[in-house]
Amino acid sequence: MKKEEFEALVKGAILDLPSPFRKKMENIAIVIEANPTEEQLKKTGIKFGNVLLGLYEGVPEITWGKKISSHLPDKITIFQDSIENLAPSEEEIKKLIKKVVRHEIAHYVGFDEKGVKELENNKL
Repeated sequence: MKKEEFEALVKGAILDLPSPFRKKMENIAIVIEANPTEEQLKKTGIKFGNVLLGLYEGVPEITWGKKISSHLPDKITIFQDSIENLAPSEEEIKKLIKKVVRHEIAHYVGFDEKGVKELENNKL
């Protein structure tokens, strides 16, 4: 899939987020990379060869609150090759992008991994 098509799917997934999550999104960059760097894998504890679909890097909104605005933007990276390698069709790629975007935005608003899993299980 061309990067532009992938980007359009990511944008669609962002627009499809529930309003309360979208309203909390400020001072955040969402970027698309082909694959995670070695440094990104190390940060997450993932060993080379394991899959990383997305990564949130920053200070969760719940930690810094709305009053502090002088910190650098948080960053969510969506890894195109990782997602495409796991999803067998364009429809599955779209579904996986949506899931990864929601997962990383949940981290941004302050959910830990356990909380994110609970959100996913409850389809929130």
